[in-house]
Amino acid sequence: MEQNNAVEIRDLRKDYQDFTLCIPQFSLPRGCIMGLIGENGAGKSTLIRLIMGLVHQQEGEITLLGQDNRQNLHLLKEDIGVVLGEIGIPEILNPVQVGKIMRDTFSRWNQSCYEELIERWRLPSNKKFKDFSRGMKMKQQLAVALSHEAKLLILDEATNGLDPVIRDEILDILEEYTRCEKHTVLLSSHIVSDLEKISDYIAFLHKGRLLLCEEKDRMLERYGLLNCSQEEFAALPQKGVWVKRRTAYGIEAIVDRNLLLGNRGGAAEKLQLRMSPAGLEDIFVAMVKKEAAI
Repeated sequence: MEQNNAVEIRDLRKDYQDFTLCIPQFSLPRGCIMGLIGENGAGKSTLIRLIMGLVHQQEGEITLLGQDNRQNLHLLKEDIGVVLGEIGIPEILNPVQVGKIMRDTFSRWNQSCYEELIERWRLPSNKKFKDFSRGMKMKQQLAVALSHEAKLLILDEATNGLDPVIRDEILDILEEYTRCEKHTVLLSSHIVSDLEKISDYIAFLHKGRLLLCEEKDRMLERYGLLNCSQEEFAALPQKGVWVKRRTAYGIEAIVDRNLLLGNRGGAAEKLQLRMSPAGLEDIFVAMVKKEAAI
């Protein structure tokens, strides 16, 4: 019987001289796209390298597609596709040569699928990888990942540095890929708008700690943006307020609706209609500021 989660982490810890990544629990359900968000240095790339077995943890377990990543990673290479920026394909190879090498690397390599993707994404078949634009490099790596029937795609900052049109194309590719319920994506990025567009789940990393891992829609329902007067704000239960700032018109605050509206009939409920949805970036910035204030 297949595990329900494509990725599971328990009690993970990795220590460096000036940084520690510590994640007690993390899970990515199969068939979903998870966006991994965090400022530079939060630990996103470290987490991905740990998942892929490129570095080893001091403590904890990482399970990929039901198997321990340290014991069976060589067996999982067929089922995992990886896109790490511009790394991974020798610069002197062109798409035709890449296809020949991958045909001998993966037992489930689908050459016709690969050729179709190269043509569909207009990648010059005889042009070397080093001469590709960044967007073309991303598409080349995705063509490889999708042509060996990977069940899990792991992408680290794959859309960073791309123009909006190319980014949108990459996101469409990932959405199309996850139409199959056995396909799962873990996408790391600091471009919050990209993750808000396609993610089913969101994970926030900050200074090596996992602050939040939750369904995106549930999270967006939970947190709101409230504008009110200073007098109205003073009457609110402060445990529901994440961060606030003064404006020319009063107070603007990111609030937790569940905590703020817990007491029916109170000041918070009277202000409910004046709350607007908080975007993913609003929530992310609020979380970082809240942590800094602790």
